[in-house]
This record gives sequence, structure tokens and C-alpha cells, in this order.
Amino acid sequence: MDIIKPILGIAKKLYSLCAEVKANKKRCQRLAQRVEVLAETVSMVKGLGEDPAPVENSLHELKLTLENAQDMVEKYTSAKYMNRVLKAYKQGEEFESLTMRLYDSAQVLSLALQVDHREQLQQRFNEETRWREDKADREIDHLELQKLLHEKVDSTQEDMKDIKAMLETLKKPRILDQDIREIKPEELIYDLPKEPFIKNDNSEIFKGEYNKFTVAIKRYTYSRGTSLSQVRSVFKKEVETMKRFESPNILRMFGICVQEESGPNPNYLIVMEFCEKGSLREVLDSERNLPWDRKARMSLDAAQGIYRLHQSEKKFKVHGCINSSRFLVDAGYRVKLADFELAQTETSLKRTKDRKRSSLCYSSPQQLESVNHPYNKACEMYSFGIVLWEIATCKIPFKDCSHKEVYQRVCTEKYTEPVLEDCPQPLGELINDCRSYDSFYRPTAGVLVDKLRNVVEHLEED
Repeated sequence: MDIIKPILGIAKKLYSLCAEVKANKKRCQRLAQRVEVLAETVSMVKGLGEDPAPVENSLHELKLTLENAQDMVEKYTSAKYMNRVLKAYKQGEEFESLTMRLYDSAQVLSLALQVDHREQLQQRFNEETRWREDKADREIDHLELQKLLHEKVDSTQEDMKDIKAMLETLKKPRILDQDIREIKPEELIYDLPKEPFIKNDNSEIFKGEYNKFTVAIKRYTYSRGTSLSQVRSVFKKEVETMKRFESPNILRMFGICVQEESGPNPNYLIVMEFCEKGSLREVLDSERNLPWDRKARMSLDAAQGIYRLHQSEKKFKVHGCINSSRFLVDAGYRVKLADFELAQTETSLKRTKDRKRSSLCYSSPQQLESVNHPYNKACEMYSFGIVLWEIATCKIPFKDCSHKEVYQRVCTEKYTEPVLEDCPQPLGELINDCRSYDSFYRPTAGVLVDKLRNVVEHLEED
């Protein structure tokens, strides 16, 4: 197969690059080890099995992932010293995404292996082992980075400001290192007076503090008569689920808190990460002059949240209600996927089985044509394509169109709203691919992440 030789060539180059880096050494070494295992697997693939399409597609996706990995690691060896350290710090979290992409490839490629080799590969990419190794590597790299920064005494005054800021950040606890658990009422600090910054028929959301993190505290206003044991039971299941979604691009849930537990009407609080800028839709409404590199980075953030969800356990393969209000934006413009992890808990509190539905303009052509069409990842990628179009244009999709007009345009005319003329071509093509009428042509979330990472790299270099 023609694709195998280029893959092995990139892998060989990656080994040598990982040996030359000065920052994030441990994670680079781990990346090299995992790539080596996959390269051995690729070299053993003699045929593509009974169903060749998945394996062949996986090989092409693996090549793209390895090219991304090579570009990232190469920056650590070719830039000036301080720029290299700064980039290593900024991009450290990208190792997690690359590892998941390699894991995806391992899962598919194992289909083309003999049973003994398949078991060996799956053992090397065991999920629990991966998370344990990654956590240990991250801690070692953070300590090493602090040491490097302390030793950098010949820096310019401007560089020293960056170094001090980075050292302060490295000393702070990370959100992903916090356990998801039941929180005692006395551990929460509210702003005084206690006034919600968001209020609707079902809940109120307050700004507060927990364990030195600024948090959003969601109080349910429909909790009367809800069984406390039922809520706790569901919450424990939610905790186990959320542990599998640890990602900088998924809104962090810290835990549940029950106030006045022994009283007749206890209060149920969900404690979540606070995103200062609000929803993605709010940001796009208020900041219409965002530069293209920032738009591309926000698109990549959002895609990584979708990918993390799609890559997880079967029962949470899809979000089910993707639109621009389901993403939140923090103070640094990092975009985070929200509102999927609390589905079961909220159902428990509401005591209803109502299912969320996306608004019509986010519905795929297949859903518009048949209410019985099953919602799947391809449908979700169409919805996400609309969100990407919103980021690129800052406009509202199908604004002022009736339900009938949306159906006419999407299903009959096969129309997609155009991107802006100055939109970078690779970004525009990806947005259009996601909104393809035929679901076959829509990329998977993993492929989209790989390609958006390329777009971001080129725009940030320019």
C-alpha cells in the first residue's frame, strides 16, 4: 500500500525530533513511544481485512495526525529558546488530543491484525494506562519547565515579565486536577448579596468561589419533592461519566452540593467552571471584528470538545443539541462544550423525560426530511458546521426564515449560506464540508480537529 511508506517516514522523523526538544521532554518521549508502537502495527498490516474502507481511511487519518505531531514537536527544536519554551507551555495540552487521535488509529488498525498482535496493541493503548501515564508526564514536565524558567537569568525585561507570569500560572492548581465530588455547603463562597447573573424558569446561576476557583453555581428552582437519594444515585453515575471527559475544551463540573439537606425543601446546586465571556453566541454578537487566527483557534477549541465527546464511551457518542449557545467562552477566548454532562442529573431534578432538540436551522437535511431519521454523529457534524459558519461570519443562521423557508433552502435547493469573502480558503472548505447535504462527505470530528489544527498553525505563523 502506497500510504504505508510515508507513514513510516514521518514516524522516523518524529523519533529524532522528540530526542532534541528542550521542553515537554517527557510527553514528547511518550509520544514517540506510542508512535513507534503504531509504526510497528502499520508495518504488519499486509491486507485490509474483510472491510478495507475503515482501515484504509484510518491510515490516511494517521498520516495527517503524524504530520500535525511533527509540526508541533518541530517548533520546540527550531525556534529561539524563549519562544520555544513559551510555545511548549502554550501547546502542552495538545498532546492529549494527539494521543486520542493515535488511540483512534490503534483501534481501527487492530482490525487488520492477527488476534495476538491485536491484543498486544490494545494493551499498549489501554485507556486507564494512558490517562495515568499522561498525568505523571504532565507533572514531570511542569516541574522541569519551572526549573528552566528559574534558570533563565539572561532574559530581556519583557521576557522576564512573561517568565514571571508563567511561573505564577504553573503554581496554580489546574481545574482538571480537581476531583468531581459532593461539595459541602460551607466550601462554597457566594458573591454578596446573592444575586443570580442568569435566571430562567428552572434555575438560577450565581457567581461564586470554590477551592480558589471562580465557579458558576446553578441552583434548581424546581427541586421540591425530588428524592435526595435519587439525586445522589444519579450524581454518582454522572461523576464516573465526567471523569472520562476531562479536557480543556469541555466545561468542568466540580460537583453537586445539597443545602438544608435535613429540611423539607433542600436546595440542589451544581458547581461548574465559570466562563467569563458567556456563551459563544453572546461573544459573536458583541465582538464582530475578531481576527481570523482567533476565529480559527476558537473553531479548533470547539471541535476538540466535540471530538472528546464523540471519542468517549458509547452511551455519550453525541451531544444531541449542538448550537452556538451550547459552547461557553472563558476570559482567554478558549471555547468549551457544555450542557451535555448534566442531562441525567437535570432529568432527575425535573422529574421529566423531555428530550432536548436542536432548533431547526441546526437540523441536518436528513432530519428535516424525516422526523424518524436517527440522530447520529453525521447529524451532529452538520449542526457543528452551522456553528463554525457562525464563528466565521458572526451572523445568525437563517435569520428571519420561517420553518418552511429553512426546509425549502436546505432540502429542496440544497443551499448553504456563504462564508465571508476574506475567509481563509482552507477554513471555508472545512465549514462547507461539515454542512454537506450528503452525510457521507462530512468529516468525522477527529479528522476535523487534525485539519483545523493545520489551519490554525498557518494563520498563527502568518
